[in-house]
Amino acid sequence: MPEQITTLAILAGGLATRLRPITEKIPKVLVPVAGEPFLAHQLRLVRGYGFQHAVICAGYLAEQIQEFVGDGSRFDMRVEFSLDGDTLLGTAGALKRALPLLGERFLTIYGDSYLPCDYLAAANGFAASGKLGLMSVYRNRGAWDTSNVEYRDGQIVAYDKRHQTPRMEYIDYGLGGFRREAFDLVPEAQPYDLATLYQQLLARQELAAWESPVRFYEIGSLPGLQELDQLLSPPASAGLKGLS
Repeated sequence: MPEQITTLAILAGGLATRLRPITEKIPKVLVPVAGEPFLAHQLRLVRGYGFQHAVICAGYLAEQIQEFVGDGSRFDMRVEFSLDGDTLLGTAGALKRALPLLGERFLTIYGDSYLPCDYLAAANGFAASGKLGLMSVYRNRGAWDTSNVEYRDGQIVAYDKRHQTPRMEYIDYGLGGFRREAFDLVPEAQPYDLATLYQQLLARQELAAWESPVRFYEIGSLPGLQELDQLLSPPASAGLKGLS
C-alpha cells in the first residue's frame, strides 16, 4: 500500500491583479480574512487533515510570506519555501522548481482557494489510481465560476479552461495531486501552467479524478473575498453571550 501523502504545496506566486489596490503592498495569501491573514486559515485547515509539511511556492512579495509563516511551528507544521526568483514561473513551473522539497508524491492547492473537503479521501484516491496526476472536480454547473470539465462515470472526459462546452458541468476544484515524474513534461525554469500539464496527462490517460461533494471558496475576487470573510467570521452574537 502506498505511503500516506503528508506534503502539500501551496501555489502563492501570482501578482493578484484582480484584488488591487489591496494587493499593491501585500501578497494575496496575506489579505485579511475574518481578522487574520488568509494563509493562517488555509494552513490550519490542511493541518487538520494531517498534513505535517507544506511547501509554499512564492514569487510576488515572497519575503512578507516568509516573515509571517516562519518555519511553520506556530501552525504545528514544517513549512518550507520555493521562490520563483526574477521570473514568475507559473503554477506548473513553480511546482517543478519545488520538486526537491516535495518528494515523490504530493497534493497541491492554490494560494487563493479555501477548500473544506476531505483531503485524505482525495489523497487515497490518487494513491489507489496509480496515475501520474489527480484533478479534483466539483459539479459546479456554472454556479461559482465557469465550468470547464466534462466528467462521467468517475473519469474526466474533457478539460479546457478556454473552450467550454454544454457538457462541462464540472469545474477544476483546485486540489491536485502529482507524482514527481509528471513534471518531466514541464520545461526547466520556464513559465508553465498547470492547466497545460493537466491536459497533457489527460491525453496520456494519466489523470485520475476525485469528486468533491462540497463547494470551493476563493479570495481571488472581491466578491469571493467578502463571501469567505463572512463565512469564517465568528457570529456577531458570540461575544454577547452571558451579558443578558
